[in-house]
Amino acid sequence: MENEVFAVEMRGISKSFGKVRANDHVDLKLKKGEILALLGENGSGKTTLMNMLSGIYYQDEGEVFVDGCPVSIRSPKDAFAHGIGMVHQHYLLVNVFTAAENIVLGTKIKGSFSNRKVNEQVQEIVDRYGFDLDPKKKIYDMSVAEKQTVEIVKVLYRGAKILILDEPTAVLTPQETQKLFQVLFHMKQDGKSIIIITHKLNEVLEVSDRVEILRHGSGVETVRTEDATVNSLTEAMVGKKMELKLERPETQPGPGILRAEHLRVRNSEQLLALDDVSFALNGGEILGVAGISGSGQKELCDVVAGLIRPEKGKIFFRREGGEKDEMMDLLTLSEEERRKAGISHFGAFAYVPEDRLGMGLVASMGMTDNMLLRTYNREKGILADRKTPNEMAKKLIQDLEIKTPGTEVPVRRLSGGNVQKVLLGREIMCMPQLLIVSYPTRGLDIMSSYKVFELVNEQKKKGVAVLYIGEDLDVLMELCDRIMVLCGGKVSGILDARKTTKEEIGLLMTGTIQTETREESVYPKRGEE
Repeated sequence: MENEVFAVEMRGISKSFGKVRANDHVDLKLKKGEILALLGENGSGKTTLMNMLSGIYYQDEGEVFVDGCPVSIRSPKDAFAHGIGMVHQHYLLVNVFTAAENIVLGTKIKGSFSNRKVNEQVQEIVDRYGFDLDPKKKIYDMSVAEKQTVEIVKVLYRGAKILILDEPTAVLTPQETQKLFQVLFHMKQDGKSIIIITHKLNEVLEVSDRVEILRHGSGVETVRTEDATVNSLTEAMVGKKMELKLERPETQPGPGILRAEHLRVRNSEQLLALDDVSFALNGGEILGVAGISGSGQKELCDVVAGLIRPEKGKIFFRREGGEKDEMMDLLTLSEEERRKAGISHFGAFAYVPEDRLGMGLVASMGMTDNMLLRTYNREKGILADRKTPNEMAKKLIQDLEIKTPGTEVPVRRLSGGNVQKVLLGREIMCMPQLLIVSYPTRGLDIMSSYKVFELVNEQKKKGVAVLYIGEDLDVLMELCDRIMVLCGGKVSGILDARKTTKEEIGLLMTGTIQTETREESVYPKRGEE
């Protein structure tokens, strides 16, 4: 309809940061009472475009219309004045405040402040859209899903008619995701207009009405969801036909590489993060770890990698090729003994942490020097040899198709996908026996994600034991051999990835059910001596 008035219309929007063109004459239309999915690879300009609509940036060129009227949005305050609110991936909440207090924080309240009145106002919104939220509950007592609910209600409380959700299901269980979708449908029926930024194509097909696809900063296609498939959306994003299939290689059982017994670990705030955690991992196997954010995943990686020590428990590791092919208790060895045995981070272990630029790589250094951090201990002289790490860097650029101006360019200037290729590539070039990867595809587009899956599977085929911490349950079920589920720092179940379901994993993640973890599940006998 030519005369249709859209909830939001963006015409010819362009934005540059220095010489980088983030958005190039993008047009976007959001109908009233619809859910629009915004898709694109990393660097396609999705978040920049939405940041302009929500007032964080201001466009260099172009116009924005709300309800058919031209508007100027130069701040989040301007955006709220026009009924636009954005819920970001990282929540901005005061932990010691209640849900209701966080929701009204920063708003003008007529007359004296009344907790009872505020709670009633928030409860009205909660009931109207079917949220599951107690306005009186403190933030520090909430799950990730509840915190997200607070952020959404906060936007609605300020009168938003147009909502922008950035990766809203990234850390939700399947059950929580379905609850969110139900809420979105209620909001849609109430006349709200919603834009979702996401990488999860199956969810796009389930929840959206139309899909807007960006590529290299430009809008390339708008399709009705009912006419789209996962393959067609992928091809539109990357601009060519793609065969994307996640496979689980069937490998010969290897020997037991790692065994953890009754681990008890505290986090940096001295709170119990892992409680009586036991599991085993074989060579040529991928053990996935699922759990709601904050269930002890980080501490599990750090304690296995030797970065922190447990309060209680044992960790056994079999070092192949040494004088004795036997399981050694790592916690009884000094760092010097670990180095001599070749089981330090410089030898048999490889760790790809969640924080890529803060912990995995030095952001201000180029690829060569970041390679050097992994090889310098092998040098016999007093001067570091930069030739070998430079050759490693060049090989990675060629093998993994890393896009960078050169090996000396600071890695912070690379895209998220290229940074992850540098980090993962560096670690596997050292030919580890144990590879620990923590959320390796978080924030990556579909092409970069599948490259990561390919690299992980290559390690499995070589007999490497892989500990894979992930949040996408579909990926865990298709990529891994077994899945260990954490809930509140405890193992609530260890499952055969070939036989389990997303629903079962989700229930274990929330502690709704708990499997009877059998001895053979925790310590698999295949290849064990």
